[in-house]
Amino acid sequence: MTVASGQPLLQVEDLVREYRLPQRGLFGPTPVFRAVNGVSFSVERGRSFGIVGESGCGKSTLARTVMGLEAPLSGRVLLEGQDIFGLAPGELRRLRRRFQMVFQDPYGSLDPRFTVERVVAEPLEVLLPGLSRRERLERVGETLESVGLKASDTGRYPHEFSGGQRQRIAIARALITEPDLIVADEPVSALDVSVQAQVLNLIMDLQERRGLTFLFISHDLSVVRHITDEVAVMYAGEIVETGPTREVFVNPQHDYTKSLIDAVPYPDPRRSRRLKPAGRTGGVG
Repeated sequence: MTVASGQPLLQVEDLVREYRLPQRGLFGPTPVFRAVNGVSFSVERGRSFGIVGESGCGKSTLARTVMGLEAPLSGRVLLEGQDIFGLAPGELRRLRRRFQMVFQDPYGSLDPRFTVERVVAEPLEVLLPGLSRRERLERVGETLESVGLKASDTGRYPHEFSGGQRQRIAIARALITEPDLIVADEPVSALDVSVQAQVLNLIMDLQERRGLTFLFISHDLSVVRHITDEVAVMYAGEIVETGPTREVFVNPQHDYTKSLIDAVPYPDPRRSRRLKPAGRTGGVG
């Protein structure tokens, strides 16, 4: 992976995110649920940082807050030193082209009424409105090819593709503005195991070729172990352990981390870092 240097690309400082719960009585304070509780971490440019934990631990809420899709109660999210929640709307719009998100569901995140061209080009229309139709189409075709699809796929619709191909379309949409940071929230959990390996290999190739920085959210420890440089273990809204991925998995310090690792069978650690799909490998998933 790319060796990082200088200021961290992403810094999360003491982030707190709460939700109001339904009021169960006529009197008393409205109950709240603290989904993210004082979380801090940083990600160096060109690195892959994993957030791992069981369902309900707050990791997806953390991802949406880092993306600016949800506002925190307190704390800061800084992209190269700029607090995204302290920017004026126009400033945030200009900055947003530099950080994009890939969601878990490769079908639900794509509008079925749109062609692939429109799906992938949508961020350009919002964030780079000065591009001509020809420039947008050329960029869409090049980006599709970079994720293993064809430039001629632009006129097709999402339902015409397999699950793995739809996730490649979602990744292309995230890449189209040439961002520095991609937040990937469970990007392979909805895919078959063999297709997961293909998409993960694609993510690693893109990182190496483009120098991308990834914040990778997952409940799957085996995936996080293979794809990330550093990892933070999240439990009940808090990060309970963080460090280089290999060190955390080989020598976990927190009891919760130990329980997660003990519960998951891992492949032979002597295997290549590149994931190999089971069975036939021909074609694109």
